[in-house]
Amino acid sequence: MKFVETALQGALIIHPELIEDERGFFARTFCRSEFEARGLDGELVQCSISFNRKKGTIRGMHLQLPPCEETRLVRCTRGAIYDVIVDLRSESPTYCKWIAAELTEANRHQLYIPPGFAHGFQTLIDDCEVFYQMSAFYAPECSSGVRWDDPALKIEWPQPVTVISARDRSYPDLG
Repeated sequence: MKFVETALQGALIIHPELIEDERGFFARTFCRSEFEARGLDGELVQCSISFNRKKGTIRGMHLQLPPCEETRLVRCTRGAIYDVIVDLRSESPTYCKWIAAELTEANRHQLYIPPGFAHGFQTLIDDCEVFYQMSAFYAPECSSGVRWDDPALKIEWPQPVTVISARDRSYPDLG
């Protein structure tokens, strides 16, 4: 795996290194010892998927608050998404900054998201599936988020929004 730093401290794009032959390829998408050797959280305890029917769907911006913070490892296993993270660590030099990465079934890239970041994505085509690995069990009492269109963040979504949940629309602005 190739670990690529982003502009947000602790957040990485991970590229699988394909071993190819006449059958196709083999690649690791996670290795606890490689993650821990880089100071990354290697304790992943839960996996989830989301399937999204329509292009332009937004899910987010979600996070787990203390004491239930979690590291997330996200990849798109079907289709293509515009994946966005926002640094909400108040002590961070990149507080309220965001980055985006295009994750697709073709590029197989993953986004490593440290605790203290809000996460969301927009589907770029119909019928997208996203695979999540998390370092903590989901705790509904710690579930939170910020608005996908918060004017303080100025996230630049690539497409008009076609579907977004009432819950995601109701998150407060950081304001």
